[in-house]
Amino acid sequence: MRLLFRVQDSLLNLLAVVGALAIVALMLHVAADVVLRNALNSPIPATYEIVTHYYMIALAFIPLAWVEKGGGMVQVEVFETFLGPRGLVWSDRLVALLSSVIYAALAWFTLQTALRNFDTGVFVLAQNTRVPTWPAYFLLPLGFALAALTTAIRMVFPARGAAV
Repeated sequence: MRLLFRVQDSLLNLLAVVGALAIVALMLHVAADVVLRNALNSPIPATYEIVTHYYMIALAFIPLAWVEKGGGMVQVEVFETFLGPRGLVWSDRLVALLSSVIYAALAWFTLQTALRNFDTGVFVLAQNTRVPTWPAYFLLPLGFALAALTTAIRMVFPARGAAV
């Protein structure tokens, strides 16, 4: 069990590093584009496309598992006042089960889309520059799969200190 939590924590720390790198890369890329456009009248080609197809996707979907670990996504509080400590644990487990199933389904379907886009080599044209966008499609199933894994672990091993 400890090994499972260590692996989960390691993956989530890796996601935090990837998210931090994406934020820094986004800021540097956009700042360089603004400076080059205004100072030299030579913007970086396809900045908008790279920001929207890579950075924003990474920032939106990669941290899902990290947010789930902290319990910040799905909370059911309607009946919490009527449930005792044991009922709260089972309610949390039910929510974690439903979340795991939904995340796993989203991971599966977005993986199918990513594989189709990989096969066809999806790209966008920006100022006569081909910007391949198919790699970004793999970020979604990665984020959803890790969120499914995180909620599944939370379902099996409820919060420490909770009454079971």
